[in-house]
Amino acid sequence: MAKRLQRRKRRLRDGTMEIRDAHFPGRAPLEAYGNGGFRFAGMSHRGSLLCVPSGIYGWDVSDASAFTPEAFQKVLEEQADIEVLLVGTGKELRPLPAELKTLFREAGILSDPMSTGAALRTFNVLLSEDRAVAAALIAVD
Repeated sequence: MAKRLQRRKRRLRDGTMEIRDAHFPGRAPLEAYGNGGFRFAGMSHRGSLLCVPSGIYGWDVSDASAFTPEAFQKVLEEQADIEVLLVGTGKELRPLPAELKTLFREAGILSDPMSTGAALRTFNVLLSEDRAVAAALIAVD
């Protein structure tokens, strides 16, 4: 099952290979974090995660210094279905760049940076309340 969320190759009928980005097509509470990854829906994923209404995606961000509008493109694409974005910045709280805060505010999204552990716990609570929540979580060791 963990293979579902890793980059995988699938042989097509014509013999070519297709590489897919890591993606879990649904919303699920996050069961655990640490050791460089996360557990959810009976699976594990190594690396950071982006949890948006369309599903849970592997996220190629490992440090808050990589917070750019491009890193949050998926969030902006789904802005109509997101009220709150929790940003797990790693072991310690790191502020969001002013440019991103403005971008999220203009998109109608309340952004809240916090440590990854706090963001994960808050995400689970808001998800259980059926709130329009998304999370961008940097993996921690």
